[in-house]
Amino acid sequence: MRQTAGREAQTPHVTHELARFASGIRYENLPEDVRFMARQCLLDWLGVTLAGSQEPLALMLKAEAAEEGGAPRATLIGGGAKTSMGQAALVNGAAGHALDFDDVLGAMTGHPTAPVAPVALALAEGRGLDGRRVVAGIVAGIEVEARIGRVLGDSHYARGWHATGTVGAFGAAAAAANMLGLDAGQTARAFGIAGTQAAGLKSMFGTMCKPLHAGKAARNGLMAATLAERGFTSRDDVLDCVQGFTDTQTETFRPEALLEEPDRFHILDTLFKYHPACYGTHATIEACLGIAENPAFEAGDVERVEVKVPMSALRMCNIPAPETGLEAKFSLAYNVGLGLTKKATGALDIYFDENLDRPDVHAIREAVSVEGSGDMPKFAADVVVHLGSGVVLRGAGDVGVPANDLGRQWEKLQGKFRALAAPLLGGEAAETLIGAVGSLDGTSNLGTALAPAGAEIG
Repeated sequence: MRQTAGREAQTPHVTHELARFASGIRYENLPEDVRFMARQCLLDWLGVTLAGSQEPLALMLKAEAAEEGGAPRATLIGGGAKTSMGQAALVNGAAGHALDFDDVLGAMTGHPTAPVAPVALALAEGRGLDGRRVVAGIVAGIEVEARIGRVLGDSHYARGWHATGTVGAFGAAAAAANMLGLDAGQTARAFGIAGTQAAGLKSMFGTMCKPLHAGKAARNGLMAATLAERGFTSRDDVLDCVQGFTDTQTETFRPEALLEEPDRFHILDTLFKYHPACYGTHATIEACLGIAENPAFEAGDVERVEVKVPMSALRMCNIPAPETGLEAKFSLAYNVGLGLTKKATGALDIYFDENLDRPDVHAIREAVSVEGSGDMPKFAADVVVHLGSGVVLRGAGDVGVPANDLGRQWEKLQGKFRALAAPLLGGEAAETLIGAVGSLDGTSNLGTALAPAGAEIG
């Protein structure tokens, strides 16, 4: 067990520093590229949430919300109804992570926007806050997630905690605290309230509980901030104290990480998904798609496939023989089969339960062996395919490099959004929402601007 006797004297004081940082973020002080990235995160999240809103887990949560009732202050995306801010944060947060198609942040080792955006939209609608407050709140939330992730180090995730649920609760609290105008002291107490609720087990990957982690993080973070606003008490050092969050949930606590690149905006490192599967499979998919384009490759002649990935990917997405579509999203072997047979891995239905039984994919899946490496980049993969003819083909992928052209990325995200939203809402409504998010900074009424997203579907 890590020694804790001297920790309270360590500097910096993580909770206080993060509370000061989060409460001090203002829209007018943010660089334009940071604002632009916040809008990109929101558009991407809105698209995957619309699509995820029709998943069984989201429909179950909507039924729970309807049965429980509550003041109709915030919109259920794709639900045709309003509910309480807390219920909206829960349902929309889970729906946004239902397809595992939402963004990723390496510093957090999780999905940054899923717990944060539903809080920002619920508060904006429920409290009448404008688009600039939403942008600042999203930035505050994601930056806190990144910084806590760096402070925690690798052991938190390695021990089985799902950072989207745990670290995401702090991000949600930071977003809400910033939007509500809480001071640093109130924000530190909000972190305490969020921290005592933060949870999420990686053993639940491949089940409906994984998306629930994001929804619970959103709701708990929102409640943490609103309770702190009311004067609810908590320790103000949950990230520093003995038997606090870091003391109980990591062996690699590094408070000094806060002093490294203090002016850097980690939101700019956000990575977006173009395959609706665990991000740990994406480099492997890309490598396999590349191999499949080689003129010497024959899918029916695959004898064996050797895959090397980082240890984190091996632990996270190595279900060898998935029995459901959700499990397939966490199966490196299955995704090797999809890539080498050139299936449309960007399509949602590729992971539907009814489409899981593909003989050509299964034949390749059974030929796959996966090895973990301790010295590979976080989101990289090496693939070697041995054909019966004796030909050996090699491919590599690395999807851990953030975009350096935000304009081009915005265009790609608009295309992804249209593909997700237009079949549900129609092309005109999809374009309206793209325009609303693009002009978010000048919007005074979020409920009206994003109204098409709340239309009943089906």
